[in-house]
Amino acid sequence: MRMRPPADETYILQRIAEGEHVRQDFKFAISDARKIAKSLSAFANTGGGRLLVGVKDNGQIAGVRSEEEIYMVEAAATVYCRPPLQLTHTIHKVKGKDVLEVCIPESVQKPVRAVDEDGKAWAYVRICDENILATAIHLHIWRHNRQDTEVMMTYTEEERRLLSLLGEHGRLTLNQCGRLTGMNRRVLCKLLADFIRFGLVGQEFADHRFYFQLSHTEQLNDYGTDQPIHRHRE
Repeated sequence: MRMRPPADETYILQRIAEGEHVRQDFKFAISDARKIAKSLSAFANTGGGRLLVGVKDNGQIAGVRSEEEIYMVEAAATVYCRPPLQLTHTIHKVKGKDVLEVCIPESVQKPVRAVDEDGKAWAYVRICDENILATAIHLHIWRHNRQDTEVMMTYTEEERRLLSLLGEHGRLTLNQCGRLTGMNRRVLCKLLADFIRFGLVGQEFADHRFYFQLSHTEQLNDYGTDQPIHRHRE
């Protein structure tokens, strides 16, 4: 645990002025380590981030109420996150009150899951200022990213049809992709995950659901049917 000098309160005021975003979240108080584990999971799976504890949603400084909140953050990281996370904690003295800064690095062992009240572990991702439950497609991407550096996919008529439908409709949900293609959901998830990894398809979150769309429509003409695609991860 580190304590920053009083003159350094400018640092934390600048961070608060940014508001909540994909790399930062405010917590007025911590009363449940499991709930905090969700935030830690989301940040660890999505490029890392920062928790400012003792700050209200509107940016007003309330201050950390007790050392127990610090212990609950540590419990969230080590007990309720799988695999456990190593965090950095810093106490900032701001306007006479303590603000706890918790820095969460991006994990190299994705997915990081958070254990809920029933003992079930769920993975989350951070989108804008929200923690969103990861989909089967996220899980496929993370799983393949841990495997061999070379990936080969056969570009068949079935895959070509899916890309054509995305080009025709602009964007589709997973359910819409399934209805239009008639493909098995598990196969469809794996296929979309590969397309995302290859840069052919992008996903966006809107209206509380994920949508898929072509990254570049001209890529439909780049590959012939049944042509293998090789990608090497950097």
